[in-house]
Amino acid sequence: MAIAFEQLITSDILKPGRYLGNEQLAVHKPWNQAVIRWVLTYPEVYEVGASNLGHIILYNILNAQPRQLCDRAYLPGTDLADKLRVTNTPLFAVESKRELKEFDILGFSLSYELGATNILEMLDLAGIPLTWQARLQGNHPLIFAGGQTATSNPEPYADFFDFFALGDGEELLPEIGLVLEEGKQAGLSRENLLLDLAQIPGVYVPQFYAPDKDGSVKPVRPDVPQRILRRVATPIPAYSIGLVPYVQTVHDRLTIEIRRGCTRGCRFCQPGMLTRPARDVEPEQVVEAIEQGMRATGYNEFSLLSLSCSDYLSLPAVGMEIKNRLRNENISLSLPSQRVDRFDENIANILGGTRQGGLTFAPEAGTQRMRDIVNKGLTNEELLRGVKTAWEQGWDKIKLYFMIGLPGETDADVLGIAETVSWLQRECRGKGRRPLNFNLTISNFTPKPHTPFQWHSVSTAEFRRKQDLLRQAFRRIRGVKVNFTDVRISAMEDFIGRGDRSLGKVLQRAWELGAGMDSWYDSLDKAFAAWGEAIAEADLDWKYRQVENGERNLFADEEEGRGDKVDKVDKVELLPNPQSPVPSPQSPIPNPQSLEAPLPWDHIDTGIDKKWLIEDLQRALEAAIVPDCSFDGCSHCGVCGTDFGHNIVIEPPAIPEFAGEFVPNINKAQRLRVWFGKQGDMALLSHLDLMRLLDRVVRRASLPVAYTNGFHPSPKIAVASALALGATSSGEIVDFELTEPVDLAVFQQKLTQELPPDIPVYRVAEVDLKAPAANKLLEQAEYLITIAAPSEVTPAQWQEWIAAIEQQAEILCEQTTKSGKTQMINLRSRLFELELISTSSTETEAIAVIRYVGSCRQDGFLLRPEQILSMLEIVSGENSANLRTDFTKFHLLHIHRNQLILAV
Repeated sequence: MAIAFEQLITSDILKPGRYLGNEQLAVHKPWNQAVIRWVLTYPEVYEVGASNLGHIILYNILNAQPRQLCDRAYLPGTDLADKLRVTNTPLFAVESKRELKEFDILGFSLSYELGATNILEMLDLAGIPLTWQARLQGNHPLIFAGGQTATSNPEPYADFFDFFALGDGEELLPEIGLVLEEGKQAGLSRENLLLDLAQIPGVYVPQFYAPDKDGSVKPVRPDVPQRILRRVATPIPAYSIGLVPYVQTVHDRLTIEIRRGCTRGCRFCQPGMLTRPARDVEPEQVVEAIEQGMRATGYNEFSLLSLSCSDYLSLPAVGMEIKNRLRNENISLSLPSQRVDRFDENIANILGGTRQGGLTFAPEAGTQRMRDIVNKGLTNEELLRGVKTAWEQGWDKIKLYFMIGLPGETDADVLGIAETVSWLQRECRGKGRRPLNFNLTISNFTPKPHTPFQWHSVSTAEFRRKQDLLRQAFRRIRGVKVNFTDVRISAMEDFIGRGDRSLGKVLQRAWELGAGMDSWYDSLDKAFAAWGEAIAEADLDWKYRQVENGERNLFADEEEGRGDKVDKVDKVELLPNPQSPVPSPQSPIPNPQSLEAPLPWDHIDTGIDKKWLIEDLQRALEAAIVPDCSFDGCSHCGVCGTDFGHNIVIEPPAIPEFAGEFVPNINKAQRLRVWFGKQGDMALLSHLDLMRLLDRVVRRASLPVAYTNGFHPSPKIAVASALALGATSSGEIVDFELTEPVDLAVFQQKLTQELPPDIPVYRVAEVDLKAPAANKLLEQAEYLITIAAPSEVTPAQWQEWIAAIEQQAEILCEQTTKSGKTQMINLRSRLFELELISTSSTETEAIAVIRYVGSCRQDGFLLRPEQILSMLEIVSGENSANLRTDFTKFHLLHIHRNQLILAV
């Protein structure tokens, strides 16, 4: 059953545009024609989930399957969550507006260790039992999780999910859908349905497995596999095109994947281990997807995505080809964190556009020794060359990522971060140039399963001490902003990420005590206290203390006596210098037998041999580098073969000749004035959302809009007046300036075709180019406002108050300016017409619809609908002593703007 959306999602909800579900390229399939109904439930707020590439890809793939539909749901904001609970309304899917428990299957993305509390929040809001055991009774949807954390170590979350989807989902989820369809039509029980799913490679059903005494996880029945295979799929860029949100999202751009997997072999990097082998996408597919996607979405920016974009050898050619093809459309290219050793002029030339974006590199460590230990494959010369190239190409600010607490790290390595930054600044100086500034993120190393460093940990006291060392060092360096990760979050991520099934009760109790996304970012102390209390109640403090104390530190002996070691190593190498001597290799792994002990995630077959991870850990202790097997010899990690495939590296095409940067066309050949409405759900879009929508609409419609000149050219689209959030309208005005004449009917047809149905276009007229814009001519606005008063108010009293307002020459009201000053204004001088249209009543309220015409000038001389209530309050207090005269007597129920009136 659909929820009462109109009563639930109102203008008092923060960013109500999150919940509309009618975005551009959203898919609406008939409910009754689907056999299997999915919901992809992203356990973060809409701005994060709706721009997640994996979420978009799987949504498009599932909706491409016959007899199946896929809807979406997100973690609601705290205001909506409270409203759902107060009204006893279950959480709903955004497109169909149906309760989540009506669907057959709900899939959650579990992308980081602490995200499970958000999932429990969503299940609770949906009225679905939290654990698979509690869902055995009754008709509940199947609940599953996918994503990096689910693939890495599903055991801490095993109580909450019926199954996990491990690895890539492009082929796996359609296979799951077919099994569900057959099982539903055959009337299979929940257990038998899950047993069928367990036969699919990549599906892990935790209720068919149990922890053994030795810590391993083994099947409890013979008809399920001993180990569960991680799935691998080939990226298909065309599925990345979709879902253009109205509100601004975290990644507000088209994103196209160019390469999946990374074989660099950084020993701390879980994604690099869990996504092997590396698979390049054909350059032609990338170019076609970008060109098609930019025209279908109307975005003005696109991003190319990979764990290491610059390892995609075709990047310069693809970037330049797209830049040339779309050079007249004012688009920009951005890239995620890049390999600094591959950054050159070719990549610099394709980045940005008229809006040069930020640039991010991740050296990870401050000394050559540490970069060799983690197998970063980056030398000091390469670091300097990449940063200097960026500086020479015009970047004055660069973001750098570093980590502290890496295995074998000394204080000299920690301080090497500050020395490296200072050295880079000194090398990038020149006359007439601003000094190079850096934004640094210093994160705490958190060991991850399926990596060579999965057996290591660092105490929180050590993290704090090393952070203090860096704070002291950076006080002497200008032009650097440093952000540190909270050590408590790092410890908790470590505790959960490498945990076993005993942590399920901790996760649930922590959620009950208030831990969740909002708490982590807005009230960290409270949230951390919730986790601590949950751990204590589960009698697992001893286990958490092991993490806090770093009792799994493989380098404990090596790192003792740091104070003496700092002085000694300082003399050897603090300033990055490729000629500096390298300290002697580390000692062998202590207690190698302990590395063979079973781990809670050993039953997940990622393709990488555990023996190889142990061998690579030994190589780390010796600071030995393993080459990238995509471009060098095989590293024998065990991935390549029948189950997981092989590395696919595509030879790059030639880089096209640069056709030149975008030059804004500022010629004005025609000005068109458009009268339009804002109805239904579109009333819940803010003015900024509307401006963003209009920009994308003219791009999708291929209308020749002129641009402003200057550093950041923007389309010449001018809305006459901002409309209040939640207000509807049938009289909005917007001016478009075009570079070439367009027939009015054609313009209206193209515009209407790309606008949502709730933004109707009433009329288009041509205006002289020399005439003032509509926002300059704006004088008055006509409104219909619906007002509620106490039930004892009669129609005669409404009319009496309106007459009293009309009779007065002056009605004063106090107003606070933007600068904080108070002043008295005459509201009556801003009112030109006032009329009672209709009255009605309920048991609790008397309702009136009033039409008024008031000033609406851009100089601030305007009459807002709320000020009509102020005038009613004043005159009702003077003329109706028997009624309460406090301001809360009148409530504004709805605002509708009939028309904007321009000066002749």
